[in-house]
Formats: sequence, C-alpha cells, structure tokens
Amino acid sequence: MNINEQLCNIVPVHELSTRILDFQHRLKNQGLDGALVIQKADLFYYTGTTQTGWLYVPEKGDAVFMVFKNVERARAETPLPVIPVLSPKKIPDILSGEGLTRPETLGMELDVLPTAQYLMYKEIFTTSAIRDVSLEIRSQRAVKSEFEIQCIRNAALMADRVAEQVKVLIQPGMPEIELAGLLEAHARKLGHQGLIRMRMWDSYLFYGHIMCGPSAAVPGGFASPTAGAGLNPSIGQGPGRDVIRPNEPVLVDYVFSLDGYLADHARIFSLGALPDELEKAHEAMLSIQETVSRAAVPGVVTGDLYDQMTAMAEDLGYGDYFMGAAHPKIRFTAHGLGIELDEFPFIAQGQTMVLASGMVLALEPKVILPGKGVMGIENTWLVTDTGLERLTRFPDAVCVL
Repeated sequence: MNINEQLCNIVPVHELSTRILDFQHRLKNQGLDGALVIQKADLFYYTGTTQTGWLYVPEKGDAVFMVFKNVERARAETPLPVIPVLSPKKIPDILSGEGLTRPETLGMELDVLPTAQYLMYKEIFTTSAIRDVSLEIRSQRAVKSEFEIQCIRNAALMADRVAEQVKVLIQPGMPEIELAGLLEAHARKLGHQGLIRMRMWDSYLFYGHIMCGPSAAVPGGFASPTAGAGLNPSIGQGPGRDVIRPNEPVLVDYVFSLDGYLADHARIFSLGALPDELEKAHEAMLSIQETVSRAAVPGVVTGDLYDQMTAMAEDLGYGDYFMGAAHPKIRFTAHGLGIELDEFPFIAQGQTMVLASGMVLALEPKVILPGKGVMGIENTWLVTDTGLERLTRFPDAVCVL
C-alpha cells in the first residue's frame, strides 16, 4: 500500500479556495501585502493538512504553499499545489520565482509565534514590516462554513455516544483515572483523533476532565472553571486516583475531536441520588443555560450575555461559586470552538464581539462547591439567524444510575 492509498484529503478544494479568498479581502482591508501562515491549526484551516510548511497568501493572486516535511504526504492531503522547500530562508526566492515581490507589510500570527522564530523571519524578510494578523485569522475562523458546521455536528454525535458509554462503564470504587482510560478507549474506537488543540500559549487538554465528588472542586491553573487534582503536579488537572462513591456527583467534561473539529459537553452522573442541595444547584445552572440560549441571537454583544449570566447566578444564590470558588475566577461562561478549543467568540467579561450566524459556542454554566463537587452543564451550540441551535443532545439532567 502506497502513501496515497493510506491518506486522503478531507477538506474540499472549493472550501479552501473560499477561505483563502476571504482572507485576502481581510488582508486588503488591513493594508497588508501578504501573510505567512505557519501555525498548525491555521495551516489546516487554509490548506487541509498540518505538514510542516509555510503558506504565503498575497493580497491578490494565488497562494503559495511551501512544505518542508513531508512533501509527499502534503500532496496527498491538500488539493493545493505543493512546492518543496528545505529552509525558510528560501521562501523569498520561491515567492520571486512565482512572480511575487517581497511584501512591504507582512502579516504573521504573532499571538503564537515564538520570539526566536519572529527574529529569524525579521532577518529573512529584511525589507518587510511584520504585523500581527492573528486577529483577522481568528475572526474569520469564528464564523463556520456549512462544511465546518457538518464536521462539528458529526463530532457532537460522537460526544453524545461517549456520554452514553459512561452508564455502561461507571462502577462504585472505581478510580477516576480508570474510568477515564476506559472512556477514552471507547472514544478512540469512535474515531477520536486524540489531540485537542488549544491556541492559548502553553495550554493543553487530554480529552477532558473526569472527576468525582470533592476532587472535582480542587482548583488549579487551567483556564477552566474546573481543574481537578490530576495525577501529579506536573499536569495539575484532570482525573486522579480518587474513587467514585455513591451519592456523589461525577463530572464528565469531555471534548470529542473528529476530522479536525471539536464538540464539547459536560454532564453530571451519580451512583444513587444526590443530596437536594446539589440537585438544586444543578437546576439553577440549567435555568441559566435556558435563559442565555434564548438571549444569544445574532447581534448581541457577548460581554452583555456574560453580565446577564453572572447576575442570574447571583440572584439564584450561587454568585460566590459560579464558574469557580477559588480566586481569581475565570471570567468567561462560554467559548467558541472549531479546530481549536479556545476560538472566538468568548462570552466573557468586557467582551465587545457580537454574535453572528455561523458561530459555534460551548456554553458552560457551572457551580463549584468546595468539599462537595461540581454541578452544571456544557453543550455545543450553533448560532443561527433565529438564535441558538443545540448540537449535543445527551439529556441535561443528572444521570442517576
């Protein structure tokens, strides 16, 4: 079997062409002569592959995709023409050979580009002024195409199947990490690609968080309302060795990653009924979800939705524990997702971005109760012309087994 029989292109050529053309309009509006795209998630968005290389997008004309490793694989995975290149120092010569002049203003992803590489590219493009183009890329990626929406729908279906499997696997006395391993193996059988991309520097997530009882309320540095004890300080998040006990909440907050796209949801399970105060807290989070799901329509300012959610949590008596109990708390209640887990938009404090049809949100009102556990919900939603459409559909109520 040769490489072309093992590999395939999953992003249609017309999809990539439309994305690049849209990006070129954005470059023109920002007064940029071109952009050099390097980051893996962005490369996948514009080329359909993550092979190591450089995509140069001029303000007008054809994009130039230069690949270092692996050229043969890149050609199997992208419909774009691929030009082999052995060093980034050769990029200006290749562009010249394609009839392109050196850009006076060059856009690069300065939000994720390491300083050492930035300095290297300044030496390569000595006559170019390098400017940050990450905001334009992230804003473009915030609104999904029909192709992307279908990819996320497919991932959401798999996320629901993973949640369903919890009912089969969970047992009293089982360590969190054992349940996590069994559930992750099931997810892999369903096609989970394993890697969950995050844009934020030095951030990572392995599938998600499975945590039970008080251990779920252990705070940490991860940019999430929950962290968990984890297995050791090297990781500092996620499932640990605490065991699942009757009448305690078990948080299963997992991301499904399928064909490059993500769906995110969280559910609460329990072996036997939970105490009334925990059930009441869960119902409060469901009421916040219901309210914001009606309010989140195109044109609404995301920061206003955040204020509405936090005010409602305060009115319901959970202000001190909403989205965290330890200070400083996180200051968002929903995040965009697609190729990465932390895409635009964010329903967050002070945000001025407005919702638009085609955006995808992971809405996650949660309450963290120290010494008791985590209650709440997370679902993936699509912003449509008439409001939010829910994509993850496993029942929201506490799943009592």
